[in-house]
Amino acid sequence: MGAPPTPEAPCAWGSFLTLNKSDRHFLERAMALAERGRGLTSPNPLVGAVVVREGRVVGEGFHAAAGQDHAEIVAMKDAAGGLTHGALTGATVYVTLEPCSHHGRTPPCAEALIDAGVARVVVAADDPSAWVHGQGLARLRDAGLTVDVATGDLNYRARRQNDPFRKHVTEGLPFVTYKYAMTLDGRVATESGDSRWISGEDSRRRVHELRAESDAVVVGAGTLRRDDPQLTAREVAVHSQPLRVIIDSNLGIVQGSALLRTASEGPVLLLCAEGVEASRRSEVTAWGAEVVAVPSGADGRPVPHEVARLLAARDVQSVFMEGGPRLAAAWWDAGLVDKVVAFVAPVLAGGVAAPGPLPSVGYPHMDAALRLRDVEMLPSGVDVCVTGYVREPY
Repeated sequence: MGAPPTPEAPCAWGSFLTLNKSDRHFLERAMALAERGRGLTSPNPLVGAVVVREGRVVGEGFHAAAGQDHAEIVAMKDAAGGLTHGALTGATVYVTLEPCSHHGRTPPCAEALIDAGVARVVVAADDPSAWVHGQGLARLRDAGLTVDVATGDLNYRARRQNDPFRKHVTEGLPFVTYKYAMTLDGRVATESGDSRWISGEDSRRRVHELRAESDAVVVGAGTLRRDDPQLTAREVAVHSQPLRVIIDSNLGIVQGSALLRTASEGPVLLLCAEGVEASRRSEVTAWGAEVVAVPSGADGRPVPHEVARLLAARDVQSVFMEGGPRLAAAWWDAGLVDKVVAFVAPVLAGGVAAPGPLPSVGYPHMDAALRLRDVEMLPSGVDVCVTGYVREPY
């Protein structure tokens, strides 16, 4: 998706809003509320809402989990009697995502807003899903409510906030974050392959938080053999453990691996090439993992797009890719990586043959190299965490 529309752009289901100070304040609050649902709502989006009457907040809320009340309903319930007919006559509701207009796990929020007597709805971003897009705001407008949609930076940030949801419903693919730890001289391991530990304890804790926020963690067979990881989120608040996915072309996993020893703590999915014998697949399945054969390329490895589509079909919206570099490069070259999280440590490893984080096809000239957008650099204990996005929000 491109840049947000200008205030003058035509829109069949509402006007675009040039934010005043008050509108910006309440939408900012709604976005902060939405963040409280991170890691809890998938496959639903993050949404926050604020109810304002006569310039004063009378209710607020956020969507906490799929199947539970949407943010608008939570906020109206927070406003005493807000769901009763006409209880919020004249109120304005600020919400980060277009209210739904269909019956899903919960009733349509658009109808609840109308019934409550809300006069105006200010929305930070549209809902791009085919079953909502434009219809929720059109229903509000048809009922006589004033409908405004933010433009500019808040619209951009609201779309960014729901990147995984938006990519999933528009592209049919998960949003992929590639995470790696790197020395100051650009190595992800020494020449011998040792990588424990490049980053410090604070960075490793942050990795566990990012796992907890993701639907799936993905690594390749090389990382499995070298590090024997568990890939669970530990010592942090976890709503549910992510799906642990291993791209293991030849299904070389061993029964005593940490993944299989912890199979009761969270699901394990092994994706192998179609040529792996059925008897071997059955053997590994008996160890407690799910095994699925995926179409492979000329190199004998599962095709990245095939893997991505398989995960998306299982409602995996966010993939946290932890390595190794060869797997990440294959997904990078396939155009599937959306975000980079790099922990840069004040360590010098040296070594001509020590690997870097992205052995991809590369660019012939520096002016053609991809420069990340929306970059943040934050201290992470003794390290620096650099995050950036490959493209604009979906």
